[in-house]
Amino acid sequence: MFGTAQQHGPGCREVALPPATAAAGLARRETRAAVAGWRLGYLADTAVLLVSELVTNALQHAGPDASGTVLRLAYCGSWLRIEVHDTSPDGPQPRIPDWLDESGFGLMLVDALATKWGVQQTTQGKAVWAELDARPGGAAE
Repeated sequence: MFGTAQQHGPGCREVALPPATAAAGLARRETRAAVAGWRLGYLADTAVLLVSELVTNALQHAGPDASGTVLRLAYCGSWLRIEVHDTSPDGPQPRIPDWLDESGFGLMLVDALATKWGVQQTTQGKAVWAELDARPGGAAE
């Protein structure tokens, strides 16, 4: 069922996203709820922006297979990990957009905001992930 968040332990949340424009909004709401529950309000805006970029990218490039898009959030003390799983095996292609381009800045934004990020192949496709240092005032290790 789309939009039903599942808890996988005290620091893990997962939600299946619909293959529609409503997916990004749902993902943002779930992210705000998760970080509030984990008392990580100081990361909320950054986490929501990262989720929005990753989900939008997954839906845009997964095509008709976007129905397998899943958001996973995990908090493990010093790190907040955001994963967006989709069924496309093709990894994101970072590029440097022209200054007049209206799109293509998503991965540059992810690279600038995340402490670290990457792509992991899965049995169903791939997961694009980003991590944020969750220590108040913390810097990347």
